[in-house]
Amino acid sequence: MSQAPVTKRVESSRVHHGDTFIDHYEWLRAKDDSEVVEYLNTENAYTEQSTQSQQALRESIFQEIKERTLETDLSVPSRHGDWWYFSRTVEGEQYPVFCRVPALVDGGEVEMFSPPQVQAGVPLDQEQVILDCNEFARELPFFSLGSFSPSLDGSLLSFGVDDSGDERYTQYFLDLETLTLSEETLPGIFSGAYLTPDASTLIYSLVDESWRPYEIRAHRIGAGEEDCVLFTEHDNAMWLSSALSADRTHIVITSFSSEFSEVRLVPLQDMSAEPLLVIGKKHRVQYGVEPIRIDGVPYVLIMHDADALNSEIVLAPYPTSQPFEQYRQLWLKVMPHRSEVRIEGFDFSSTHLVVTARENTTVRVFLADLDRLRALLRSQSNAGVVFSEPTGFVEEIYTTGVSHVSIDSPVIRISYTSWVTPPRIYDYFPRTQELILRRETPVLGDYHAEDYQAYRMWAPARDGAMIPISVIHRADLDLSQQHPVFQYGYGSYEVSIDPYFSIARLSILDRGVIYVVAHIRGGGEMGRQWYQDGKKLQKKNTFTDFVDVTEFLGQRPWVDQKKIAISGASAGGLLIGAVLNLAPEKYCAAIAGVPFVDALTTILDPDLPLSALEWEEWGNPIEDAEVYEYMKSYSPYENIRHVKYPPIVAVTSFNDTRVLYVEPAKWVAQLRKMISTDSVTPLLKIEMDGGHGGGSGRYTAWRDIAWEYAFALTYLLDQ
Repeated sequence: MSQAPVTKRVESSRVHHGDTFIDHYEWLRAKDDSEVVEYLNTENAYTEQSTQSQQALRESIFQEIKERTLETDLSVPSRHGDWWYFSRTVEGEQYPVFCRVPALVDGGEVEMFSPPQVQAGVPLDQEQVILDCNEFARELPFFSLGSFSPSLDGSLLSFGVDDSGDERYTQYFLDLETLTLSEETLPGIFSGAYLTPDASTLIYSLVDESWRPYEIRAHRIGAGEEDCVLFTEHDNAMWLSSALSADRTHIVITSFSSEFSEVRLVPLQDMSAEPLLVIGKKHRVQYGVEPIRIDGVPYVLIMHDADALNSEIVLAPYPTSQPFEQYRQLWLKVMPHRSEVRIEGFDFSSTHLVVTARENTTVRVFLADLDRLRALLRSQSNAGVVFSEPTGFVEEIYTTGVSHVSIDSPVIRISYTSWVTPPRIYDYFPRTQELILRRETPVLGDYHAEDYQAYRMWAPARDGAMIPISVIHRADLDLSQQHPVFQYGYGSYEVSIDPYFSIARLSILDRGVIYVVAHIRGGGEMGRQWYQDGKKLQKKNTFTDFVDVTEFLGQRPWVDQKKIAISGASAGGLLIGAVLNLAPEKYCAAIAGVPFVDALTTILDPDLPLSALEWEEWGNPIEDAEVYEYMKSYSPYENIRHVKYPPIVAVTSFNDTRVLYVEPAKWVAQLRKMISTDSVTPLLKIEMDGGHGGGSGRYTAWRDIAWEYAFALTYLLDQ
């Protein structure tokens, strides 16, 4: 195939607000049409042929990832009921093997706090393999685990499997005493199902035709009766989720958009009861709730943004039917609002309230003894309670998080990583302030963190805002010379690209490339306002911020401004498409992963997956002509110019339900039609057995990232 596939043009029109847009590639949406499938396979063949010269580099990067990874490895055991659960990986296998050991010591007493010492490849006494995902997935084209829920008493495991990538799961039930799989299954449900504490019931959610979770149900295991509907969300702009409360007394049902939410409580002792609404959506408050009993009296902890842009946490009476403003008068501030701190979540152990909050881009863990809540109730003060945080994290930029906390234990399990530090797991004992390192993920091949540098810089945006950027490179890089740059970004949904370690990234850094993350507006790195300044009618800030970061980098003496490659995925793929239309001359290559590049067409159709949910993020172009015109002015598909574009590859999956394959397929076809003839032909790479995250399995993921890095390095290093 010396020439790119010729994409048939079939005229169709889209008419809104008096504007007619002619679309010649909408026919590619017909997923079940054999002509479409044949065309996509032809595109794959062309991409493979066009990048054949990169195969050796791909294989080298894949082998580097493989050689640096301890393939036979394990996780740190986590306590659930009377068992310690953990997973192992085995060299040559794609998926984890889930195991457990009893938590009983020789004297018969339950050891609460110290996980067993587990070694890679060495089974423990009394160790049980309860789910080998490799065996389960052996004959499947795709495998993704959507839930893993063992019962507290250790007698039952329920787990969900997606075997196509479309995010519809079949739920299975495994008797852990006999290790036999029940014939009872629940097909076509959403991810995240979980067992009630007594293991009698599975709580799960269903999705509608647009892939929106809309209903929470309770399934009595083995009862053979019709499942009980706990709640149905009829508003197609609201996403529905549920969770077991931290104290295991309630099902907490949350309907939410990016701007407000509704939380309902269902007591486990009576799941037929009408769900109790805490704050109605008419008040446009974004909040979360956890029931808690203090000295036998029921209360709730509420994290909310009512007159608190970055959120605050309050202690409130258990909700009744009183009006919101009256109820609000009864709240006591636990962690008051601060303009420089964005509260992101909370939970509690047997002794402490645990809060994760972001300050100056960095997520930190804060703790307060539950006794302080008792004192707060006595004093009725609104000054808040005193929080402390673990000490010992000394890097300039890093990421911490709470990976496990339980009402049964005072121990807080904390995860830690940075751009140069492999993931660590700590157990923190807040009463003694002892921080115990349980494990650091090994990196083979004589890796030393001090051989690399990571630091924060600030790039000026054109409107005066200062954009944080993360810069990572080898410590021995000669900064008196110019070097190529790989620039990554996302910038939507208040998602923050926090520091994380990547073995694969070493293959970029060790070839002399500087890796940069642009923490642009629309993300959450600088708090709620940073997000709001990059959404709806301010969305273009996201794209211009990214270009302004490129401008800033190009002015550094250690950057080769002619060698900057860019990458982003999903909404980050929209970013890449928009940026290429704004400033194609600034980049030497671009990777757009599962890119949301036909955004306006998608958002205009409420029947497409997740479209109505997106109105709170982008605006509603169906009802609002201003939103329509604004989105049309940046949507990548509609704004391709007749100029030279850099080499581009769009990477997608046939079964993706979040960003349909048709968006990048149409975009690539339109790029080829519109851009100047001296551009390198844009490519489409499509995984025919995958979803939003691509194919399944760790080796597949390694090959995918090796493919993308080889594509970028080809142009960064003139391979």
